[in-house]
Parts: sequence; structure tokens; C-alpha cells
Amino acid sequence: MTVELHFVVSCEHGGNRIPARYGQLFRGFAGLLHSHRGYDIGALRMARELAAMLAAPLFAATTSRLLIDLNRSMGHPNLYSEATRDVPAAVRREILERYHTPYRNNVEKSISEAIRAGQRVIHISSHSFTPELNGQIRNTDIGLLYDPPRPFERDFCNRWRANLRAHAPGFAVRRNYPYAGRANGLTSYLRRRYPANAYVGIELEINQKHVLKGGQKWRELRNSVIGALPRTVG
Repeated sequence: MTVELHFVVSCEHGGNRIPARYGQLFRGFAGLLHSHRGYDIGALRMARELAAMLAAPLFAATTSRLLIDLNRSMGHPNLYSEATRDVPAAVRREILERYHTPYRNNVEKSISEAIRAGQRVIHISSHSFTPELNGQIRNTDIGLLYDPPRPFERDFCNRWRANLRAHAPGFAVRRNYPYAGRANGLTSYLRRRYPANAYVGIELEINQKHVLKGGQKWRELRNSVIGALPRTVG
């Protein structure tokens, strides 16, 4: 029996906007807000194009991760940044209830409804990474993050990687790089909520060097990621 697939696309770090009511907390942080710490450059465009191709619901945030990181779970040390972690508890709670809780609840509701309808959800969470961190060059163009013990995630990423290599051999594609797929994040939280045969959570990581350069290479990367998906699903 063939299980119907339902795609969900999300982007937790899509922008670096700070709501006006919290602007005073970020005085002196302008440089940080416009860096890779402030948001995942290019991730929102990738997410929008993926969602359009897949006809999938898109959940995207444009508030900066420095206000509150929507990809981190409650209690994580990096849930709040150096700009917000020392503000009064009432302000932190307000930020949590305004931005973190509604966003994650909306993603989870969409996934729960599809699973209750008997569909298998493939959730692609769109991110990007700085090409160099702490003096170390990240030597890949595309990263596919997943939980290796979950067979549907492992197989999906293996197929996606193979199709990317065939479709665009000029781009380096690595699995569980530059981060481990099991690290704290929205997908890892959702894996605890749903069984492996119902929920497939993949983090897509794009090297920001292509976004920053722009032009043809950046278009080619986006087209390659999207173009390899139909053969992966099929």
C-alpha cells in the first residue's frame, strides 16, 4: 500500500527583524543582527521556492534569532541571545509567548493534521551556514541533516544526495554536516512527537558563500536543490 506524502516547509531563521517594542534591547547590536548570527541569509528564499514547487504549506519567521531562537527548545542555553537572556523574566516570557510558542504550535498543528489523515509528512526546514566559523572553512555547499536511526530520513537524504550529485556534480553535498542532524532543533523535537514512519524531518543547510556572491551560481544551487527533489520523491 502506497502512503500519500505531505510536504511541509519551514524557515526558523528567515530574517533579522526586531519588533519596535524590543528595539532598545538591541542598541549596539546592529553589526550582529546583519551577520550570520542574526539570521540565515538566503534560507527564506530557498524555503519559498521549495514550498512553491512542492505546493506545500510554508511556515517562515522573519524576526531575528537574536530575539528568540525558534529552532531551540525550551530551556536550551541559546534560546535567548546575549541581547535578551538577561532581561527581566516577564519580558522573556512575553517574547516566548508572542513568537516562539505560536510559531512552533502552528508547524506542529499542520504536521499533526496530515498524520491524522494517514499521510507521511516530509518536513524540510530551510537553513544556511556561514562559510567559515572559528577559523575553520566549512567544505561543503549543501548539507542534509537527519537522524541516522530513522530509516525514512536516512533513505530520503541518501536519495536526495545521489540525485543532487547527478543533477549538479559541481556542488559538494554532505550528510549531517556542518551540524549533526540529531542536535537540538525543531526537527529533533518533532521526532519525539511522531513515529519514524509518519514524520520525516530534514534540515537543509546552504552555504552562505553562494548567497553572498549571488548571480548565476546562487541560482544554479537553488535550481539544483529543487530539481533533484522530484526524482528523490519518485
